[in-house]
Amino acid sequence: MKMVDISKKPVSQREAIAMGKVLMERATFQLIQRNKIPKGDVLTASRLAGINAAKQTHQLIPLCHPLLIDHVTIDFSLNNDPPSVTITATVRGSGKTGFEMEALTAVAIAALTIYDMCKPVDQILHLEDIRLVKKSGGKSGTIIFE
Repeated sequence: MKMVDISKKPVSQREAIAMGKVLMERATFQLIQRNKIPKGDVLTASRLAGINAAKQTHQLIPLCHPLLIDHVTIDFSLNNDPPSVTITATVRGSGKTGFEMEALTAVAIAALTIYDMCKPVDQILHLEDIRLVKKSGGKSGTIIFE
C-alpha cells in the first residue's frame, strides 16, 4: 500500500458534491421538523458533524491526502414521502487532488449523527444511497453523475 504521489499535479480549484438519505418513521420525521427529538437539535448537530468530518477525512481514511478546504456546506431536504432527510454536502478548495472523499465522509457522518440522535425514538431508521453527484476541477474537468 502507498499514498498516491500527487507532487507533479498542478493545483486547481476543485469541488465535490455528495448526497445521502436517512429514512425514518413518520413520527420521528415530525419530531425533527418540530425540533422535539430528546437529544436536541438534530439538523444543527448533523451539520456540525458533517463539516467536522470533511475537515478530518485524511485522519479517518488511510492514505487519503490532507487537503486545505476553503468551504463546506451541509444542506438538508425534508421529504414527506417517504419520511426522510436528504443530506447534501458540498466541499470546495484548491488542491492537487479532488475533494470527493471529504464530501462523501461529510454526508456519511451527518447521516450517522441523525441516526444516533433519533435511534432512541425510532426502530426503523436506515441510511440509503450515499453517493457522489458531482466533481469538478483537475484534469477531468466537471463530471456530473446525476
